[in-house]
This record gives sequence, structure tokens and C-alpha cells, in this order.
Amino acid sequence: MAEIILSSGPRFDIPADMSILDAAAKADVSLPYSCKSGRCSTCKCKVISGDTTALQEETGLSAAEKAEGWILSCVRSATSDVVLEAEDLDGIVLPPVKTVPCRISVLEKLAPDVLRVVLRLPPTAGFSFLAGQYIDVIAPGGVRRSYSLASAGAADKTLELHIRAVDGGAMSQYWFGQAKVDDLLRLNGPLGTFFVRGIAGRDLVFLATGTGIAPVKAILENLSTLASEALPRSVTVLWGGRVPGDLYLDVGAIPGAHRYVPVLSRADAGWNGSRGHVQDVLLGLQPDLANAVVYACGSDAMIHAANDSLVRAGLPANRFYSDAFVCSAPNSSN
Repeated sequence: MAEIILSSGPRFDIPADMSILDAAAKADVSLPYSCKSGRCSTCKCKVISGDTTALQEETGLSAAEKAEGWILSCVRSATSDVVLEAEDLDGIVLPPVKTVPCRISVLEKLAPDVLRVVLRLPPTAGFSFLAGQYIDVIAPGGVRRSYSLASAGAADKTLELHIRAVDGGAMSQYWFGQAKVDDLLRLNGPLGTFFVRGIAGRDLVFLATGTGIAPVKAILENLSTLASEALPRSVTVLWGGRVPGDLYLDVGAIPGAHRYVPVLSRADAGWNGSRGHVQDVLLGLQPDLANAVVYACGSDAMIHAANDSLVRAGLPANRFYSDAFVCSAPNSSN
């Protein structure tokens, strides 16, 4: 059996053909992750020494990243002892993942192609999560998809989701054509590590596209529960869409958002706000990147572009966190 040694200190054994991420979880070491299918790059880490093998294709990495020794822990195993440059979550205890039944409580159109769904949990479910995490919803017939939680907590035994229609998507056909209030579903979660940490005194920046605003909404609402010494110095939200109808929430009305900048990429002449891509608009605001921490959620293309441009402009690489919404697959995100 091989051993994984993290540059940050933790070490754990890894059985043959088990992913590094799963071996870490088995040893109670929490590593960042999102899609768990090799298609985003949330679990990216760098091999310092040792040999690893891919369990499936790492489409979330560029050829240049692979050449530099970067791997994705969710789809990599070890064939020798390995030393990794990787972020561990520094003692953060993740809520237990469980599968529980739920019923649809609310179905509400937020936009022509976006549905607000409220799920009702059983009174005895005991389900908890960190604001920003996601769940897998299992519909009748066994179709399973991942959705970020748009609510900050489950004290009232409800969970809010924002669901965008996907042309030809099996789950979209259910949500937008068949789903009814009181339908019985199952959910599995909470999942993912898109939750804030290390933000005290920082300039907290959120970049979102489309329904990527859902976990941002949850995190903003949760900021009010933090102790004053744990709060960021400022909070800025940039939310991007194509046309005004894509921006279906009044983000500026959420108490945690100090500054809200809506951004459109295909606005007509009547739009007086910011245009283009959220990361470019952020750079145009001339932020203090040396003191910033950025959380980006939405399209994979936005996340990769934002990471590259912001790090080049001076953002410390370890202060960029992301949750990419990758294309539908059995365990896809959103």
C-alpha cells in the first residue's frame, strides 16, 4: 500500500485503484473537490515526487498543466509513495454525507429557463451543510444530477435550488415538464468544498454566471452568522448573464453584498451597466488583489479564464476558489 504525503503536513495510506480524494476522505483528511469526475479543476494538486496513475481522463486539466505535474485527486491513484502540493481544509470538519428522502414543496419560475425548487425534508432528517455546498437530486427513474444549494441552512427543513433548463436534458425534462408539488425524490449530500474560509479582513469577491449565483446567495446570507472578527473587510459580487432577463435575483438586496455589479455579455443599447465578462469587469474596478480572496461559480470557461487573468494580475493563486458547472453526466454539477 502506498502513502500520500501532503506538503501541508497530513499523510495517509492509499489502496491500489482508489482515488487520492477518496483515500483522503477515508483517513479523515478533507481535500477540496467539486465534480468528482475529472472535468473541473477544484481538486487540482501538484506531484512533487512519486508516481500516480489516472483512473479516468482528466479533462479539467490543460496539456500545459499536465506537463507541469498537476493532477486531479478525484481521478488519480498512486503507484508509489507520493508527495503532493495540495490544499487541505485545515481541520474543517465536513458535514456527513447521507441519502435522505424529500418532497417538492415549491416550483417557481424565476426566468423562462430557470426554476426555483424548494425541497422539504422529513422532520427527523438531521441534514446539515455548509453554505455553498451542493447536493445530488435523484428523480423517479434514477436520473441523478447535482445542484448547488441556494439556501444558507436547513433549520426549517427546506432546501432551495435554482435549476436551469438544458436542451434535451433528461433531468430538465422532469423539472420543466413533469415535476409536481409533493413529488417524492431522494437527495444525497452535502457535497463539495465551495464554502468560505480565510476571509477575515480580506476583500471578498464573488464571480458568478447564470445559476452560479445560487451558492453565492447562500454564502451571502450566511455571512450574518459569522463573528465580527471573522468577517471580510468588503464584499463585492459580480454576476454575469447574456441579457437582463438572465439576472433573475435582486442581489443588491441581500444584506451580505456590500457592492453588486451586474454584467451582461449581449446587452442591447438600452443597457447602461457593465458589459463583457465578469473577470474583465472586476479587473477594470482595479481591486486590491493582494488583499482579495475570490470565489467563482458558474461556467467552466469563466472559471478558467478568471483564474488565469486574476493570478496574472496579482491575486495569490491559493486565494482563488471555484465551483465549475460542468456538462450533464451521471454525477455532473448543476
